[in-house]
Amino acid sequence: MADEKLPVEKFPIEKKVGAYICKGCGLGERLEGAQLTMIAERDAKAHIVREHDFLCSEEGVKMIQDDIDNEGVNCVAICACSRRAKTEAFRFEGVAMSRGNLREGVIWVRPDTDEARETTEEMAADYVRMAVWETKFMSPPVGNEEAACQRDILVVGGGVSGLTAALETARAGYPVTLVEKTGQLGGKAGQAWKAVPDRAPYKDPVDTGVAELITACEADDNITIHLNATLTKTAGAPGRFEADISVESGTTVTARFGAIVQASGYEDFDANKLSGLGYGKTPDVVTQQELEALARAAGGGPIKRPSDGKEVKSVAFIQCAGQRSNKEGLLSYCSGHCCATSIKQAMYFKDQNPDIDTNVLYRDLRTPGAGGEDFYRSGQEKGVTFTKACVDGVEVAGDGLKVKFEDLILDQDSEENVDLVVLAVGQVPNSGVNIDAVPLEAEEGSEEGIEAKPAEVHVPLESILNLDYRQGPDLPQLVDGFTDSHFICFPYETRRTGIYATGPVRRPMDIISAREDATGAALKAIQAVENAAVGRAAHPRSGDLSFPQFRKEGCTQCKRCTVECPFGAINEEDGYPQFNESRCRRCGTCMGACPVRVISFENYSVDTVGQQLKNIDIPDEFDEKPRILVLACENDAYPALDMAGMNNIEYSAFARIIPVRCLGSVNLIWITDALNSGYDGIILMGCQKGENYQCHFVRGSEMAYQRMSKVDDTLQSLSLEPERVATYEVAITDIERAPQLINEMAETIERIGMSPFKF
Repeated sequence: MADEKLPVEKFPIEKKVGAYICKGCGLGERLEGAQLTMIAERDAKAHIVREHDFLCSEEGVKMIQDDIDNEGVNCVAICACSRRAKTEAFRFEGVAMSRGNLREGVIWVRPDTDEARETTEEMAADYVRMAVWETKFMSPPVGNEEAACQRDILVVGGGVSGLTAALETARAGYPVTLVEKTGQLGGKAGQAWKAVPDRAPYKDPVDTGVAELITACEADDNITIHLNATLTKTAGAPGRFEADISVESGTTVTARFGAIVQASGYEDFDANKLSGLGYGKTPDVVTQQELEALARAAGGGPIKRPSDGKEVKSVAFIQCAGQRSNKEGLLSYCSGHCCATSIKQAMYFKDQNPDIDTNVLYRDLRTPGAGGEDFYRSGQEKGVTFTKACVDGVEVAGDGLKVKFEDLILDQDSEENVDLVVLAVGQVPNSGVNIDAVPLEAEEGSEEGIEAKPAEVHVPLESILNLDYRQGPDLPQLVDGFTDSHFICFPYETRRTGIYATGPVRRPMDIISAREDATGAALKAIQAVENAAVGRAAHPRSGDLSFPQFRKEGCTQCKRCTVECPFGAINEEDGYPQFNESRCRRCGTCMGACPVRVISFENYSVDTVGQQLKNIDIPDEFDEKPRILVLACENDAYPALDMAGMNNIEYSAFARIIPVRCLGSVNLIWITDALNSGYDGIILMGCQKGENYQCHFVRGSEMAYQRMSKVDDTLQSLSLEPERVATYEVAITDIERAPQLINEMAETIERIGMSPFKF
């Protein structure tokens, strides 16, 4: 058959397909094995078809491996449970493999009744066809030819986060280069007098431990330190980054690294914007960081106020100064550490002189962490006063300061005279240039106004990494300037593969959290180095050896793939895309973006999905059996549907579900082909998009929604109802909602009728 030997340039080997049908987990009792075997042989043209009582058993796995070793099978279609199950058992090297979901996707979502038996068998038959045809158009990934193994790791920033990341990485046996832009290590924590305790009994301020960290790093032969240094250029990819390190004298050193940890820390929020709280009007209104300097100068003795050097006898701590506010120019978020820091600083005074009045004025007191409550109680025992209040202002009054506030417990206006006021201002990350804030303009001649190149802008920010990326010199940022890809779901993972953010540049945090955070980032950097060495993908498709390929002769140079790639993995050379495979996360967004379908992966392509949807049996309109195509994101929607099966939540027998790597990989040709093939409805299920996105590939859902906005025109041109195609945001927890969406589409089809395009 012509389909059994695919073009030499893409598949250099003869395809021999083995289809394996499981009878375990109730499959043998619910489905006709002989019928499925015939479907695999007759309809899908599999070369070898075998049944087994339990494919995942040692005997079942050995049967498949024997066919691979002795019968020349190099394409394996396992028709059993979900592709998310038994991944360790069904791990065969050097073959292309697909999975037909007969358990979670068929028998567990259908009632075990005589009335449902026919449609259940039809579902199973289609999933067998789909699995075999998918694997026919796959080839085993061979890995990235540009794989490189540079074990050195670059740490940018010499504060607590950077020092910890460097030390943990070095202890794991990896050489580290640490770059610090100032003349000394330690960062903000190194300037603090004491720290919040990190172990029981959580009673008193403790030494910061920064000096010991610095000593350990300086003594470690695996760590090279550059002070007064910056990165003037960073290029390359995981396993082969190349960075120019320039020092104050003007000397530049070029070095190669396998991964990068960005620990560039934070700056205090500009307290000059808080003139209403007295800052800038008198030196006796200070920030928490400035109080640390006063405490260090006192060396454990009486803390003196800046204006006249007199000992402080009373002090007020104003929490959330310029934070948790919806006013323009202020911070919308909580910096996390401030309440515990104020308690610690109040203890500076109480431990030196119990008679000093210390009042913490707070709206909400937050002391996260294992010992937070104990530390707060310790402050109370030492006589620190806590007042729930809304501060109206701070004024100079005679020889001191007057703090005006509304007491929220007594519900009355109050005022207090103090010698010193301490403002708990927030952390502003040192993230560098926010490329997501840089507008894009369409390149002349690009199709449909697709954004293709950055517009001319002037960014008044200092770059941290100076990346030689088409997409910009620094890591893209979230809404508040933090550099994480999404710090709720995927810690440390930024949108630039092999570069991991840690510490307050990732999210607001204290010293304790920063040290824990840095250890995690160090482990991710090490993982990136090891993955790059063998050409494996990073999170979330860790271990995937495939990478994008494209046919240059078919490329129209539209630049959609370049612009839409969420991870900066595609540059341009002579107008054509240049794929940097080590940066690629294998999401397939470029494949979905390509209007001429010249981009593919060895084991995931327009054809692997296209063949599945084309080889589903489409009954004619008189059978009154509609077909609903569901393209489900493998990260959230598909697991939700699997769990629906585990919970025996039924959905329409007319749905056929195809998992996709990301909704961003959905090419509109699949929608067109499905409509032309007679599908009655199409559902796309992807992750949440927008500011609080949950997309594992950052922008996949967003890009899919933009593309699907054009489908209405296609439906109109085909005289089809717009309700036939729907796109939904589905979370992994939508175990009941995801099946309901399928059932609602089935009801819609029943209402508007079958597709007129059925054969």
